[in-house]
Amino acid sequence: MSNESSYKHVQYAPLCLLLYVLAVVFIVLGLVMDTAPPIPWLFPPIGLFMLVLAASFHHLTVDDQTDRLSVSFGPVPLFRRSIKYADIISAEIGRTTVLDGWGIHMSLRGGWVWNLWGRDCVVLQHRKGILRVGTDDAGNLAAFLNQKIGTQHKL
Repeated sequence: MSNESSYKHVQYAPLCLLLYVLAVVFIVLGLVMDTAPPIPWLFPPIGLFMLVLAASFHHLTVDDQTDRLSVSFGPVPLFRRSIKYADIISAEIGRTTVLDGWGIHMSLRGGWVWNLWGRDCVVLQHRKGILRVGTDDAGNLAAFLNQKIGTQHKL
C-alpha cells in the first residue's frame, strides 16, 4: 500500500454560459427566421456546434493518473492532454498574461497554455517544452507536482 498522495481538482468558469446563450440564440433564429435563405440552414448547425464547444469548455479537470498528470476540458472530453511525471523537469506557480487569455493555444512567451478562467497557473517545464496549466488551485497543484517530481527523480 502506497502512502503517496493523489490530486484531483475541477475548476468551473462562467465563460461557457456565454457560449450556451449564443448557441440557443443561433438555433432559435434559425428556426424563427425561416424565410431568409441562408439563415434556416446555416444558423442551427452553428448553434449546435457552439453547444458542443460550450460543453467541451465547461470545466477543467487536473487529475493524478499514477504515473502522469492528466489535464482535460469537459464534460464533453474533446480536449485532453497528459504528461508523464518522469518528463516534468520543474513545476512552479505562475501567472498568464492578458494576451494568453483562455482556451488552448501557444503562448507569446513560448509553450502551450491550457486555461479556463483567471490568470493563476502552474508552469510546467518538461522535456518537450513548457505547459502553463491555468488553475484556481495553483499552490496545491505546484506542491503536489514537486512532490511527484522528487519521487520520480529518485527512482
